[in-house]
Amino acid sequence: MAGLPRYDPGADPDEVAALSGTRRVIKLSNNESPFGVSPAVAEAVRLGLADGVSRYPDPTGRRLADAVGRSLDVPAGRVVLGNGSENILELLCQAVLDPGDLVVTQAPGFSLHETFPRVMGARVEKVPVTADFGFDADAWRAALAAGPKLVFLANPCNPTGAMLRAGQLEHVVAATPRSALLVLDEAYGEFARCDPEYPDGLEALRGLDRPWIVLRTFSKAYGLAGVRVGYGIASDAVLIQALDRVRTPYNVNRPAQDAAVAALGDHRHLAETVRRTRLEIARVTGRLRAAGLGVVPSSTNFLFIDTGRRSDRVARELHRAGIIVKAWREPGYENHIRASLSTPEDNDVFVRCLTEICAKGKS
Repeated sequence: MAGLPRYDPGADPDEVAALSGTRRVIKLSNNESPFGVSPAVAEAVRLGLADGVSRYPDPTGRRLADAVGRSLDVPAGRVVLGNGSENILELLCQAVLDPGDLVVTQAPGFSLHETFPRVMGARVEKVPVTADFGFDADAWRAALAAGPKLVFLANPCNPTGAMLRAGQLEHVVAATPRSALLVLDEAYGEFARCDPEYPDGLEALRGLDRPWIVLRTFSKAYGLAGVRVGYGIASDAVLIQALDRVRTPYNVNRPAQDAAVAALGDHRHLAETVRRTRLEIARVTGRLRAAGLGVVPSSTNFLFIDTGRRSDRVARELHRAGIIVKAWREPGYENHIRASLSTPEDNDVFVRCLTEICAKGKS
């Protein structure tokens, strides 16, 4: 296990506060929503805390699974809940993989798409993007021809923020062997869904006679990162039953279930969060590019930025200014940072500090 990639949650805010001497740290490392939760969520959690924390939650999460099923027109028996969608990634690996199995995923990519398979003794092949962070159809075709048992595909991608368009998703689906389980990770899908070129993964896979699962989360656009709840919609109930056999009985706590049901019903709050996020993504991207920095076009709530310098050094200098970003350490991308968007005021501070640091590095 010593060779496994280590998950990096970002620097500790208290340590950065002590280093910088500021009382208010700007935390841009975890792609959290700066716009808070729906008032309906706050009320649901308040009532739940007053009424039932001394009791175990419903182990089936029936009320939330029913709500998800109704919202997406799928049977509740094809919905699985997790302690964040990353919990479902882990369950999938436990339920499906044996030592020596092949898993195909993206590069650069979400570290747990590699870590969880390797914990199970699987081999992981990572398909790189093109030089301009585009989709490499030939590379995907070649990797999938090797016969993977599990395929992790994030759309939009973490950490780049780039999205696959409908034709590109169709290419991967068509090239994936029918014996492989195709896992479409849409953790940031809410931010991309208003783009007419973004394919709804559930609609793309819904009618296919092959194993698949689409993962989504309440941690990002819905703002529920602190209570940890995600869900998956599977091709059939048999896959859900396999996940239930390895799932701990109470993996989603009651406040999380209550919050998610309330969040799912507040369409206005979600739409406003997405609207404000997209405005800031466009504005901050323009300012950083005007300063000469390379920024990948993002369909998410974060940016992947080429600083032209070692990302860990840039991150340390930002810490001195009271700002936390994620320094990317994946081979080939060591000059990149990933920064989530905050309020306009925080984002202005970040842009000013980052451009000053990068300009100083070139002088």
